[in-house]
Amino acid sequence: MKISSIIIARDEEKNIGRCIRSQLGCIDEIIVLVDDTTKDSTLEIVKSFSKVRYEIVKWKGFSETKKYAVHLTSNDWILWIDADEALTKKLSEEINKFKNTKPEYDAYSFPRKANFLGRWIMHSGWYPARVTRLFNKNIVFFSNNDVHEHLVVKSVAGTFRNDIEHYTDPDIKHYFEKFNNYTTLAANELDSRGKTFNIADLVIRPAAIFFKMFIIKRGFLDGTQGFILAMFSSAYVFTKYCKLWERKNWNRV
Repeated sequence: MKISSIIIARDEEKNIGRCIRSQLGCIDEIIVLVDDTTKDSTLEIVKSFSKVRYEIVKWKGFSETKKYAVHLTSNDWILWIDADEALTKKLSEEINKFKNTKPEYDAYSFPRKANFLGRWIMHSGWYPARVTRLFNKNIVFFSNNDVHEHLVVKSVAGTFRNDIEHYTDPDIKHYFEKFNNYTTLAANELDSRGKTFNIADLVIRPAAIFFKMFIIKRGFLDGTQGFILAMFSSAYVFTKYCKLWERKNWNRV
């Protein structure tokens, strides 16, 4: 059995090389879609790998762009991996063993370990944070969500033991560069689902997220980064619902 991987990249010069290199020992076909608004050297790095097939594309949203990437693949089994992620050596070995078996499931999940501000976050509700990423494209497909798109799996997914590494936010500037776009997409999605605004969304939800991550999920064991992460996550929820209020009251798109 052979496996193709799909990667979507925009301004990922710090991550894309690591992501591709981590797959060279176990993935048979690597497809990279580079957003046409990319301003850094992402494309040049992608071109330096002879095994990679790439295409420059106009952004169609997370889900639609990834659906197009799947369309380009030659194999039935697909690994979806983000540009700021990488396979560990042990996971690469586990995938190679999997390729010599007959799959029991239509899709498989992996534990994902996130690096936030230079520290691996092992609590805060972030680990093992399983993500379904390996799938049979003839049976499993992407959802239509604008943000937090996911794979639609009709049956139970199988599991892998070893980690995908996620280099999510190397610094605070990077976190907030994503923050504005993601909170807007999340607010738009809430609005499209008919979610009504309530002042409790601004008062209770952010506080609940902080308490859950830092206390219940023991984020305090993740040190200073754990506290910052819980605060930032609370701010994310607060901002998302502020933008929903804005849409409901000012009818802004």
